[in-house]
Amino acid sequence: MTEARALVDKLWSYCNVLRDDGVSTIEYTEQLTYLIFLKMADERATRAIKPMTIVPDSCSWQRLLDADGDELEITYRHILEELGRKPGALGTIFRKAQNRIQDPAKLKRLIVELINKENWSAAGVDVKGDAYEHLLAKGAEDIKSGAGQYFTPRALIDAMVDCVQPTVNDTVCDPACGTGGFLLWAHAYAARDAENLTPDERAKLQEKFIRGTELVDGTARLAAMNLLLHGIGRPEGDSLISVKDALTADDGQRFSIVLANPPFGRKSSVTMIGADGRESRDDLEIVRDDFWVTTSNKQLNFVQHIKTILATNGRAAVVLPDNVLFEGGAGETIRRRLLREFDVHTMLRLPTGIFYAGGVKANVLFFDKKPASETPWTSQLWVYDLRTNKHFTLKQSQLRRTDLDDFVDAYAPGKPRDGRTESERFKAFTYEELLARDKVNLDISWLRDESLEDLDNLPAPEIIAREIVDDLTAALAEFEVVATALEGRMQEDR
Repeated sequence: MTEARALVDKLWSYCNVLRDDGVSTIEYTEQLTYLIFLKMADERATRAIKPMTIVPDSCSWQRLLDADGDELEITYRHILEELGRKPGALGTIFRKAQNRIQDPAKLKRLIVELINKENWSAAGVDVKGDAYEHLLAKGAEDIKSGAGQYFTPRALIDAMVDCVQPTVNDTVCDPACGTGGFLLWAHAYAARDAENLTPDERAKLQEKFIRGTELVDGTARLAAMNLLLHGIGRPEGDSLISVKDALTADDGQRFSIVLANPPFGRKSSVTMIGADGRESRDDLEIVRDDFWVTTSNKQLNFVQHIKTILATNGRAAVVLPDNVLFEGGAGETIRRRLLREFDVHTMLRLPTGIFYAGGVKANVLFFDKKPASETPWTSQLWVYDLRTNKHFTLKQSQLRRTDLDDFVDAYAPGKPRDGRTESERFKAFTYEELLARDKVNLDISWLRDESLEDLDNLPAPEIIAREIVDDLTAALAEFEVVATALEGRMQEDR
């Protein structure tokens, strides 16, 4: 950890220099991604035992070392453009790549003094991976870049993976993978007993165990590099991250585990074009034969997509905003079908103040896919309330893994669920009770909010202020959806 921290400090110190030139943390991390990949490719090509050519000579690391001034900037741009046209992992990392460092002297210093002096292939995966993860976390804190929307709290990911317990016999997918956090944690969990695995099992862990999908090019490249620096996948091989809109179609692949935190935004007027050339407008309805209902609600469509790609007897753990639990219409239809055709067994009500996207009230829904049956698969939904009387912020009072220990203990991973016991925060609701609720509303709470009854139990002023900001942000987002819909109708009427 000391070695990793020293590397982080070195990388971060130079980020501060470039920030004066308008380079954001996430843009800086992108530039590091390109350059570290090229340096690692050079190390593979020049090693004494089994040298391997990953990039063509025209894109070699040595060309960057030899160039100066304007020539360096031109050379770098041509390398990025050429590699962006390549297939596999190369294409994923360099697709639409651009140089954001306009000062050639600073770019040269970054190449020679920072990247070239490290032996990235020799450094342990913990050192490289931890350093890169730390930079991604820094990027998530950079609110202006919007990178936080792709970053799930690591404590939450850790707890979700502990509950699902992936093994080398599984295949794991995240259809909205962001920078790859779920995939990394699932891989680390399955690899804990690596010394006792067979060569075939170790090969599967490296190349076939995980798959991710990400719509945004910049985020997909960060995820692909994140995996490589953690020793997952091969630089010269196929990319484990697909750059496309996962909701566009069912590609036929099925997975035994799905872990995901789909984007929170419900609708947008922005048209996105994935690597497959398909356009996706979030305010348009997604029409798919495998979906139960047709809707433009992105979260509801992700639930439907996940139920499709989950293999029979597969298990899913998905972060979902509150609206998925109580919306009528399409939402009610999906909840009814999900409860009947899947075993929806556990829900964790998450506290506020843990996501970089403001105003988010979310939950983790755990459900298993079952074979076709005439009787409903859900018998009981166990709900754990970690929201009521819990207060967290991103800075002063962050969510930690220990805050989730009681939930994981109550979940009792790997044990029969009929052995669970109720507690103040953990209650079971039968299938019949759930169906009897208005619109099958799963937004269930039973604890009293102590701060409403006793002023001595009020949280700290900074936490109250942050919760007010989050509530206002959420309200504004809802008003934006309504305003956009009304504007669209007005244009249609004209």
